[in-house]
Amino acid sequence: TTPSSAPGRTTASSTPGSTPPATTSPASTPTETAAPVDPVAAGTELLQQADGGQCLVGPPGAAGDEVFAKNSAKVDLNGAQFIVAVDLTATGEAAWNELALACNTQAETCPSKQLAIVLDDIIQSAPVVNEPQFSGSVSISGDFSRDEAEALARVLNRGAFPVQVTPQSVQTVSPTLGEDSLRASVLAGIGGVVLVLLLLVVFYRRLTLLILAGMVVWGMLIFSTSAIVSQTTNYTLTLAGVTGIIVSVGVTVDSYVVYFERLKDEIRHGRTFRNSATRAFKASWRTIVAADLVSVIAAAVLFLLSVGSVRGFALYLGITTLCDLVVLFFFTRPAVALLAATGRLDRRDTFGIGVIPSGGGR
Repeated sequence: TTPSSAPGRTTASSTPGSTPPATTSPASTPTETAAPVDPVAAGTELLQQADGGQCLVGPPGAAGDEVFAKNSAKVDLNGAQFIVAVDLTATGEAAWNELALACNTQAETCPSKQLAIVLDDIIQSAPVVNEPQFSGSVSISGDFSRDEAEALARVLNRGAFPVQVTPQSVQTVSPTLGEDSLRASVLAGIGGVVLVLLLLVVFYRRLTLLILAGMVVWGMLIFSTSAIVSQTTNYTLTLAGVTGIIVSVGVTVDSYVVYFERLKDEIRHGRTFRNSATRAFKASWRTIVAADLVSVIAAAVLFLLSVGSVRGFALYLGITTLCDLVVLFFFTRPAVALLAATGRLDRRDTFGIGVIPSGGGR
């Protein structure tokens, strides 16, 4: 059953696809069988539908990028039903109306009243045309979910790919090879972190536990951020992204080194750990921001100028560097301040430079 529509609109049950429309063609009634059959008339062709069925279509009537205005498709809610509205171009409106008139009147070229939107020989949508003429825009409605409606809108927005792509080479990579490479990268990252922490124990002793806690928070923040990025963009966490995260471990450790070395300088001048914590952070924060900003700028330039997996490396290098600033300001700074407020570190040789005398410092 096809619901009624407002003037200047078309309403149909459609199957959204995931790639841009290339042509629109009058279509006959879809068939359920997937077995190929011979066309019944000259100029017709049996094409696959996105849902797996088949449909007999006539010759192309117009190019999709000529008919639909680019980036104009959007999803609206009409009661409890989702609709996809898309604008027609000034030059494509006449071609669309010519096809719509033939389908609405069930002419010989379009007996099913359906108008197929086709790309790469796959029917992305085949709405039933309920009006003979359209002015400015078209809407497609049907029994589909929000995700399906948004997928169809993306198809209409992207437009057909402007060139013919010919594969030059094909390389098959075993999935176990990628899994082994990812495992090796993760193990290398863990090993690097362990070695760095052992080195930091020599210089910062008990405060290495604070660095370890900060690294854990930093890792949790990166995990959450990468999940959000993967869900909202096309950039998933790949082997290149893992490499970017491993490289950024050095950037994160550098921030702790700058902060704690300034803290040691303050204590060498006779101040207590309690008094030195806030002063050291204020003195070192600008240096840390400047150093991390250089990494972020480098990652941004690399992301804009590169392609493929290099972009994943640059993206996660920039993200992890920004996470370092967030963790340092909102976790490490207050954690050191709270630890210093206890006064216990003033009575111990925290950095290997001697115990601060009771009541000493300014």
